[in-house]
Amino acid sequence: MSPAALPRAERVAAIRAALEAALAPTALEIEDESHRHAGHAGAADGRGHFRVDIVSETFAGLGSIARHRAVYAALGDLMTSDIHALSIRARSPAEAD
Repeated sequence: MSPAALPRAERVAAIRAALEAALAPTALEIEDESHRHAGHAGAADGRGHFRVDIVSETFAGLGSIARHRAVYAALGDLMTSDIHALSIRARSPAEAD
């Protein structure tokens, strides 16, 4: 596994920048849940656990797997350098609460 590339404090900003650039969300919430996984074997390499709730027109007409793939593609190298686990809620504006 790759060691974490960014300081922990900069990860949420990097995730936000990547998602905004690629998916132009109308709403975006990102939570660093790494503290909930302290001691977990998957966190041993320093990468974090995150929750993303994103609303984007990009997701209109796409199924769940395609939406998740779009998020993973937008995050690119962050998925191997800084993110160990990612919980995704991806919706189109028409589906947003």
